[in-house]
Amino acid sequence: MYRYMCLNPIAEIGLRNFTEDYSKTESMDEADVILVRSAVMHEMEIPGNVQAIARAGAGVNNIPLERCAEQGIVVFNTPGANANGVKELVFAGMLLAARDILGGANWTMSQSGNENIAKVAEKEKKKFAGHELMGKKLGIIGLGAIGVQVANAAIGFGMDVYGYDPYISVDAAWNLSRAIHHINDVDEIYRTCDYITIHVPLMDATRKMINADALSKMKDGVVILNFARDLLVDEEAVLKAVEEGKVHRYVSDFPNPLTVGKKGVIVTPHLGASTAEAEDNCAVMAVKQLKDFLENGNIVNSVNYPNCNLGKCQTAARLAVFHLNIRRMISRFTSLLEDTNIVNMSNKSKGEYAYTMFDLDDAVAPEVVKKISAVPGVIKVRVIK
Repeated sequence: MYRYMCLNPIAEIGLRNFTEDYSKTESMDEADVILVRSAVMHEMEIPGNVQAIARAGAGVNNIPLERCAEQGIVVFNTPGANANGVKELVFAGMLLAARDILGGANWTMSQSGNENIAKVAEKEKKKFAGHELMGKKLGIIGLGAIGVQVANAAIGFGMDVYGYDPYISVDAAWNLSRAIHHINDVDEIYRTCDYITIHVPLMDATRKMINADALSKMKDGVVILNFARDLLVDEEAVLKAVEEGKVHRYVSDFPNPLTVGKKGVIVTPHLGASTAEAEDNCAVMAVKQLKDFLENGNIVNSVNYPNCNLGKCQTAARLAVFHLNIRRMISRFTSLLEDTNIVNMSNKSKGEYAYTMFDLDDAVAPEVVKKISAVPGVIKVRVIK
């Protein structure tokens, strides 16, 4: 029997994927796996019984990834599950920036009770006129699950689309429309695009990448959209650029005291993935990943350990080893497994961490598990079967 814990409400459609072999617990000391959305885990003590954490969403800045890796705890996320919801909001943001829809709607509400509203509106509407998206240049920084969907949809809007992602995956490249200009220099987006939307993870290399230097290269009247992470943008620099007329609109999904209420800024209350469909999709994906990991040892969509998949175990035993990515580890493991036949194996690494699985013809003796656990650099050993 496996036990799972939910730190936030998780969509029931996802939890229904757990079988009768799973039960819910309210205690982390009893949980094999944890599901989380927005709960901040950095100050939590995560006990050794926890095998994995699944974030029902893409961002994982609320989870202590390095500490989890050191403990052999796999952290999953659900990339792509909320992509359509975010994509649609990006286009809402572009339309709100292109046409002063909010200003027009607020003006109309202010005319409540005016019997001549139709006639007055015809005179006032020019104050809220804007431009169309068709023919405008859209620059997309980051061509992951969301960026690809935004790019392809923008083609349907008749936009001229430029995409930048030096680490684009093979799957993303296959899914990208041929009409999109895939460029190798982000400065080309800064110099030429009317709209710029950012869809990259937050890390040291991307923190405040939209800064004063980047802004200085942009066209006058550019619209910047941020539906990824607030810290990707130096918002003080952007507000200054808005005041100077360099930036026409800054659209953000991350409200804070600096941006809320500022002229030229449109802020939504973190609505990107907050659709019923996105929450359902994230929950289903998170649960399926946790089940596959617990039952088969497979890792898919981990952010702190490498992906590693041997499918469903068809042999007598399967052994999984979490270890540091250092030399001669495999030879040490195989020497300790010399009394059984290794039918299949997979070894993958990610940065300083690695993960190895063995399918074996015979059950693994406890003393062998103990010896492998004692190898310098081994973090944890799991007997899957």
